[in-house]
Amino acid sequence: MELLIVIVIIGILAGAMMMLMGSSSDKAEATKVISDLRTMKGAVLQYYTDHSEYPPTGDVAALEAYIDKDLVDTDYDLQNDAANNAVFVGRIIPSAGAGEKFRDSVVNDNMEAWFLAAKGIPTSGDLITSTSDIQEDNWVYFKGN
Repeated sequence: MELLIVIVIIGILAGAMMMLMGSSSDKAEATKVISDLRTMKGAVLQYYTDHSEYPPTGDVAALEAYIDKDLVDTDYDLQNDAANNAVFVGRIIPSAGAGEKFRDSVVNDNMEAWFLAAKGIPTSGDLITSTSDIQEDNWVYFKGN
């Protein structure tokens, strides 16, 4: 009987640890997304310094000279909104849990970020708020200029 109780307690503790580990990996993924977007933002600014213009929409390869990362055929995006003199750098969210942690980080740190269901130029209605429901495979964007 005592052995059964010990096994049940170990099972409960293991289940609690699994829940905590999942939350930690979501936070790590969200932090990586934020870091990638900040790196891309810096690359956009360096590109502008060298070329006196922003890279065209979708041309993430133009940023590779400024980043030690392969951006082609990956989960990254670049949107040039020339009409509003704005450039947005984007990345896909790897999981719903990471989307929730990304939203929390953006809101808590007063960052300006947008999310869309598909690649595109963000609008004011796409701005992330505390009630935004960012799901797996949604695109999140930082302004690059």
